[in-house]
Amino acid sequence: MSKNTDLKIVEDSSIPSEAKLPTSFGEFKIRVFKEESTGFDHVALTLGEMEGPDPVLVRVHSECLTGDAFSSLRCDCGPQLHAALNAISDRGWGCLLYLRQEGRGIGLHAKIQAYRLQDQGADTLDANLMLGLPGDSRDYKIAASMLESLKIERVSLLTNNPDKIGQLKEYGIEVFERVPLVVGVGDSNRSYLETKVGRMGHSIEKDELE
Repeated sequence: MSKNTDLKIVEDSSIPSEAKLPTSFGEFKIRVFKEESTGFDHVALTLGEMEGPDPVLVRVHSECLTGDAFSSLRCDCGPQLHAALNAISDRGWGCLLYLRQEGRGIGLHAKIQAYRLQDQGADTLDANLMLGLPGDSRDYKIAASMLESLKIERVSLLTNNPDKIGQLKEYGIEVFERVPLVVGVGDSNRSYLETKVGRMGHSIEKDELE
């Protein structure tokens, strides 16, 4: 049991929830974890062995149905997911955590309500606040617990979000370095990304948004 949360691996009494997962990015291992406090299932995809002296290349990716499944251009989530899997495949080993934290933690229903407000002129942060919701309510305690369970203590983290780094460090994960992940920038999401940089502290250079 992780020290960070009431996490347990989802498994039958005799059949662990763990299997090979061939993908276009390589053959990963998929493992499912249940967060007992929410009932959500979270996924770890790993390639290669996770133990070693070098930091593990890790992406902590929050679920985005519209971007990941429907290829929405309103965000950069789908391109980030694919780029992270490509990076892990190119390196030959690494881990992607897929967390059930839709809409930066507000859920799909509220996220689409926020989209409607954005259609009317609000930015991505104000839209959440206008709904009486946090701009970003994600807690990465579950991610730290999953990494602990996978025996990953030292990571090279694929992210532009300093809050993700800070939280993982707070929960006992050593973040050796930040690996930028700026992909999928376009006319439909440029203002969204500019808001994340200007108002939410994400680390993206101005020329990367041009």
